Parts: sequence; structure tokens; C-alpha cells
Amino acid sequence: MKSFVSLFLMSILFPAMQAKLYTKCELSEVLKDMDGYGGITMPEWVCIIFHSSGYDTQTIVKNNDSTEYGLFQISNKFWCGSSQNSQSRNFCDISCDKFLDDDLTDDKMCAKKILDQKGIDYWLAHKPLCSDNLEQWSCKKL
Repeated sequence: MKSFVSLFLMSILFPAMQAKLYTKCELSEVLKDMDGYGGITMPEWVCIIFHSSGYDTQTIVKNNDSTEYGLFQISNKFWCGSSQNSQSRNFCDISCDKFLDDDLTDDKMCAKKILDQKGIDYWLAHKPLCSDNLEQWSCKKL
């Protein structure tokens, strides 16, 4: 019983995958190299990510024919590989699980590839929610 309790405590203290729930300003700082990429401003990215994943790196959304992962909600139908979808095209050549951790390097790489190939309207929140009146999505540090 003692070893079970120790193991349980270790699993709580050191989870296998580190998740991150960002604030608007933290996210702006981490994504600063994406500001202006493909003509998309930082407030647009912050707005899209808020409406896609709520700034939570471990967000998973299951749809009828695919599952979307992480901050950018990257689909396993075309962009990443998963055991749930053996037919994935995996254009980003990466496991979908990599989009669920707190290292956004691979997330940004794949999001840029999606933007280059599909445009900003891949993210459905952009047009109706994130294309104008973006002041609220800017991070103004005092």
C-alpha cells in the first residue's frame, strides 16, 4: 500500500505530459515570432487560439471524422499522425500528441505550414470573430 501511495503521489507531482494554460500576455510572448507571419497579426493569433482552445495546450476536440489537438487545434485528418486515424496525411510529419505539451515549437511550425497551404480561414474562428475589433486581444504591458 505504501508503494502505491508513493507511486500515486509521483504521478501527480510529475505528470507524463506537461500542460499549460496560457494567459493572453504569456501567449503573445511565446508566439512573438509568429506576429506578422503570413500577414497575420499577434492579436489575430491570440483571438483564434482563445476561440479554438481557450489557451489550453491539452485541448482535444473530437469531430465526426477527425480529432483536433492543442492550442491551434491541428487536425489528425491531414496535419498530424495519431492511432485514432490511420489514414492521416500527416503533412507536418509529427505525432498529434506533441501538440498537447507546453513546448510550442512544433505547434508553431505546423501552424505556419497550415497557414502557408490553407490560409488563415483554416481556423474557422478567424473570419467571424478575429478579423476586426482586435484591441481586446492585444497585450498591453504596463
